[in-house]
Amino acid sequence: MTSEKPILRAKGLVKAFGGLRALDECTFEVAPRAITGLIGPNGAGKTTLFNTIVGLYTPDAGRIYFAGERVDDIPPWEIVGRGLVKTFQIPRELGNMTVLENLLLWVRGNPGERLWNLALRPLRVREFEREAQRKAEEILRFAGLFELRDEYAKNLSGGQKKILELSRALMSDPTMILLDEPVAGVNPTLTLKILNLIAQLKAQGKTFFLIEHDMDVVMNRCDWIIVMHQGRKLAEGSPKDVKRDERVVEAYLGE
Repeated sequence: MTSEKPILRAKGLVKAFGGLRALDECTFEVAPRAITGLIGPNGAGKTTLFNTIVGLYTPDAGRIYFAGERVDDIPPWEIVGRGLVKTFQIPRELGNMTVLENLLLWVRGNPGERLWNLALRPLRVREFEREAQRKAEEILRFAGLFELRDEYAKNLSGGQKKILELSRALMSDPTMILLDEPVAGVNPTLTLKILNLIAQLKAQGKTFFLIEHDMDVVMNRCDWIIVMHQGRKLAEGSPKDVKRDERVVEAYLGE
């Protein structure tokens, strides 16, 4: 962990579903401009934690701070507006829309969404839409999907849909991206491409917090690792330290 002030911080998070505490006094920090891995056995609470961070679940107790401001008491769209976004383990593309259209739907603040702007400020609306398309095409070039911009999203391969999911997230100009199993079920070629995209974005100053079960990916690509077990942080450290931690071996890696 770096000496910099954490970009994401959670303290005492609790989230229960009936009698099950998916998060049980969970406390952790994530450093900026780094790739932090989140690992743990199935049922450890990893996806629940991600969904709570981005406001899809409301915590029963505890607090979450992003960039120094509390975010556990605001709706998901406001969290996105502050620069914190999440991709999903199973891509949620709009299959009957093109790749380009999928990105354009992520544009925020379109003046064309207000009828009076269409009537009174048509030039402003057209300029905004031209800029949004330019930005979307630039992201698609970066992600390697530009040649598929007019393809229906449903026709993409599983790996390409994962890249589309990441590309859509980039449309909101995030500071930090939560990735839920970004390479699960992806062939080796596209896995390498996704990991290289993440590395390039990190070099540009983005922060990543990712759930991943592929230990080769976690150990070779993450700067820091947080281990969850039964809804709590069990351990954390560098990949080398986590690999040697007997608690981690017993709870997860040993399985």
